[in-house]
Amino acid sequence: MAYQALARKWRPRTFSEIVGQQHVSQSLIHALQHNRLHHAYLFTGTRGVGKTTIARILAKAINCENLTDFNPCGQCAVCQAFDQGRFMDLIEVDAASRTKVEDTRDLLDNVQYAPNQGRYKVYLIDEVHMLSGHSFNALLKTLEEPPEHVKFLLATTDPQKIPVTILSRCLQYNLKRLYPEQIEKQMAFILQQEGIEFEANALALLARVADGSMRDGLSILDQAIAYGNGAVDYQTVLQMLGTVSEQSLNALLEALAANDGLAVLNKVAEMADLTPDFADSLQQLLRMLHRIALTQQIPARTEYEFDPAFIQQMAEQIPPEDVQLFYQIGVMGQKELDLAPDPRTGFEMILLRMLAFRPVTAASTTQVSAPSSHNKHTVVTKNVTPKATTVPAAKEPQTAPPVETAPTSPDIQPQNDWQAMINAMNLRGMTRELANNCLFDGVDEQYCYLSIEPSHKNLLGGKSEEKLLKALQTYYNRPLKLKISVEKTDKITPAKKARLQQQAAQQAAVEAINNDDNVSALKAEFDARVATDSIEPIK
Repeated sequence: MAYQALARKWRPRTFSEIVGQQHVSQSLIHALQHNRLHHAYLFTGTRGVGKTTIARILAKAINCENLTDFNPCGQCAVCQAFDQGRFMDLIEVDAASRTKVEDTRDLLDNVQYAPNQGRYKVYLIDEVHMLSGHSFNALLKTLEEPPEHVKFLLATTDPQKIPVTILSRCLQYNLKRLYPEQIEKQMAFILQQEGIEFEANALALLARVADGSMRDGLSILDQAIAYGNGAVDYQTVLQMLGTVSEQSLNALLEALAANDGLAVLNKVAEMADLTPDFADSLQQLLRMLHRIALTQQIPARTEYEFDPAFIQQMAEQIPPEDVQLFYQIGVMGQKELDLAPDPRTGFEMILLRMLAFRPVTAASTTQVSAPSSHNKHTVVTKNVTPKATTVPAAKEPQTAPPVETAPTSPDIQPQNDWQAMINAMNLRGMTRELANNCLFDGVDEQYCYLSIEPSHKNLLGGKSEEKLLKALQTYYNRPLKLKISVEKTDKITPAKKARLQQQAAQQAAVEAINNDDNVSALKAEFDARVATDSIEPIK
């Protein structure tokens, strides 16, 4: 017997076998259960999500002689005729090849005649949006008031091209794109039934490539089985798809986190030896950045798609604002890959842009550009130190007096310099963010007491709180417990103090620029103005 593709062999034959479209199948089952069948249905959605399949199952169900839980039984004469392709009362038409009005009129000539085998005569029109305007007009009247023994099932990938007069006469069901997890689960089930060995991470990769389409997923699974000589393993699938391994992307992220441009280029050169699809590599990198951002902001909701230990490490090593910057640059860079001289160059430029626009921590100075002879000028002063001008040091804001009363225990020992403790504990990432937004209320023999404002309580819980507790236990060299109370306070946390210092330094830098003699001369001579948003204090 000739080989049959998996997408055809495992096409669902009942509503219960449909994957990911329960909202549609459940509605149709209820319609069958209460005998409330509409005369026209329109199924919409992207390719390969089950539009035609659901239409065929519905056509079989409304003609089945012995429904089982309102699913086609598969045993009666009607079901067998359907499965063998010889049911005469199913008129299936590909509208893409029959667009002329004459074709539509010929199709509808036999509408008034009773069905031959089943209870209903079913017209299944696929890609119905391809019909011409005259064809829609010819269909309109029949679709509005068809004979009682006729049902119309329409399917399309582009409902916007269907006239509203047609849409208003149909019950419309929009089929959703499938999640990679749903496609992966179905692939695993099929391979188990087929007796084919596979690796779970290989199926996860194939499910992502399917891009929401079950048919595309099964087609590429067929290709992977042939390429892997009857097995589906991760390395073979990587080679077939031209995808780089997760380890290569891990090394690339580590180089970005270390701000090491040379290491980034060296890693891209290693990847290029494997002739990868750089567009796919960029998408994988974006998915990893997304997982890192989830780990930083909502660790309890994170579902790891990649190595959890590595994602956690990167979440602590890369500041959240850098993760967001990398992600934004990567997303915007996707549409530039096709415009680059070659994919590798475009990929390298996106990575170098991530490093170039990363916030600078070291002090840097540039000279003021000489203005041109236009009427209006702008003096750009990013990281500028005017000649013979010293930016005064930022004034430290007044801090509130230290807390003298303990939350619960009279034996609490007050500690005034919480910022010094944070520095001494060498906290990083979200753990440092949590500590910076807390106030130190004291410590006794059993507990360390902190407080945090309600606006920052989302920082509590998860790995950050656990790491802060371990750091405090190491700092005091005893098995302390941690109590963090959520309460409103006017006291200044280290994070708020840093913001106040930054604001004061910014204001001082702006005043220094405005008071500089050279800048004043440029204003008077060329009618220039200072772009204050480009001024940054030297750190």
